[in-house]
Amino acid sequence: MNGVFVVGAGPAGMFAARQIALAGFEVFLFNRDIKPGGLAEYGIYPMKDKMKSGLRKQFAKVLELPNVHYFGHVQVGDVYDLSLAELEAMRPAAILYTCGAQGTKKLGLPGEDLMGVYAAKDFVYHYNQLPPYASMDFSTGKRIAVIGMGNVAIDIARWLLLDDPARQTEDVIIVARRGPSEIKFDKKEIEYVDRHISRAQLIAELDRVRERCASVGQDASPDTVFEQHFRRLKDPAFTSVPPRLSFRFLSSPLAVLPGNDGRIGGLQVAENELVLRPDGSTAAKDTGVRTTIAIDTLIFAIGDKHDARIGLPMGKDGYATKPNPESTKEPSYQVWDPTAERAVEGRFVAGWARLASTGLVGIARHDGEVGANKAIEFLKSLPDRCTMGADEVQARLEARGLRVVTKPDLELLTRAEQRAREPVPASPYGFADNESMFQAIDRERELLQTSASEGSQLVPTA
Repeated sequence: MNGVFVVGAGPAGMFAARQIALAGFEVFLFNRDIKPGGLAEYGIYPMKDKMKSGLRKQFAKVLELPNVHYFGHVQVGDVYDLSLAELEAMRPAAILYTCGAQGTKKLGLPGEDLMGVYAAKDFVYHYNQLPPYASMDFSTGKRIAVIGMGNVAIDIARWLLLDDPARQTEDVIIVARRGPSEIKFDKKEIEYVDRHISRAQLIAELDRVRERCASVGQDASPDTVFEQHFRRLKDPAFTSVPPRLSFRFLSSPLAVLPGNDGRIGGLQVAENELVLRPDGSTAAKDTGVRTTIAIDTLIFAIGDKHDARIGLPMGKDGYATKPNPESTKEPSYQVWDPTAERAVEGRFVAGWARLASTGLVGIARHDGEVGANKAIEFLKSLPDRCTMGADEVQARLEARGLRVVTKPDLELLTRAEQRAREPVPASPYGFADNESMFQAIDRERELLQTSASEGSQLVPTA
C-alpha cells in the first residue's frame, strides 16, 4: 500500500487530504490540535458563525471518507511528539506538509519580554479558545497598540473594542510604519469598528503625515483616504462612540518601555518619511525623530513565520522549496535540501507551510489542492512502499505515550459540545484545554456504552 501522510489539518491539509483520497490513496492526517480546522477553526473571528459552521461541515465530509485516517493531538517535528525521522520510519510513499506557519513574528525590540506584549496569532488563538492558549494570560489594559494595518489588526481591534468579555479598553491605536495609501484591511472589516474612530483625530493624523506622503506621490488628504478606506466617515452626520480607535502612520516601533508594575508602559517609535525604490514601490526611512506613545498593551500583527524546529530544510523565506530558474514566479511545492542541493523525493509543502500569511481560506484550499496534485503525480508510477496501516500507526503513536485522537473520538467530542450547548443552542461552545476535551470524549464514550448495555438488557429472550 502506498499511503500519503498529510501533516497539518487546517484548510490546506483538509482539502489536500480530500484530493488525495479521491484519487484512491490512503491518507494519514497528523494534526497538532485535537480538532481539525487550524486557522479556519481557531483564526476566523469568533462571531463569524456562518463561515465557521460551513467549513466544519466541509471538513466533516472529508473525514467521512473511509481512506482518510485522522491522528489528532500529535505534533510532528524534531522537538515535538514525532520527529521527521520517526515519521519517515512509517514508510509513507509521500508526505505533504500543510502545518502552516507556526512561528510568530515580533521585531526583536528591547523590552519585548515585558508583560502585556503579545504576538497577534497567539492572541487570536486565545480568544478563539485554542488549547493551551485559551487558559494562558493574555490580559489587556486600557490603552492598547496594535502594530500592523491588515485584517488581523482590525479583527483584534474589534475584539478589544466590542466583544472581549473582560474588556476595559479605552483606546486602541493602530501603528503603521507607512502611510494610509498602503492600508491592507478590507472595507468590510473596518465597518465593524469605524464608529469608534474620531473623525477629527483621523483628519489631524492625516494632516500630520500629508506632506511626507505627497513626496512620493501618495494622496493622504481626508477626502481621498475616507473614500478609499473609511466611507462612512464621509457622512456629515457621522459621530463616534467610545472606546476610541485611532491611527498612527509613518511610525516604526523602536523599543518597548517598562511601566511601574513589570508591565509595558510605553512604546518608543521612530518618525518615518517615505522614499521611492527603483521599482516604484516605497520604503519607510527613519527621520531621526523619536516619539513615545503611552500604552499598557502591545500586539504585533505583522504576519507569521515558519517554525524551524519542525526540522524541514530552511530557505531564505521559510521552508526551502525546489528552485525553478525558468519561472521564479511559479510556485514550487517540492521540498529542497539546500545543503545537498537536491530535491527531496516525494516530500512537498502547501498552504502557509509553503508561503506564510498568504490569503484566506479559499487561497489555502487552492494551494493545498495544487500541492496534493503534485503528490498524486509523483505517486502514479511509484512502486509499493508498504506504508504502515492505520492501526499500526496508531499503536506506534500510543506506544510513545501519546493520547491520540481518532475520527470516532472527534464524533464523541462533537456530541459533548452539543450537549454543553443544550441550555442555549445558538451559543458557541468550546473546551478551553485539552484535558477537558479528553474528559468529555471519555464521558460520551461511557454514556454510549451504558446506553448500549441497558438496551441489550431490554431485548426479550426466547
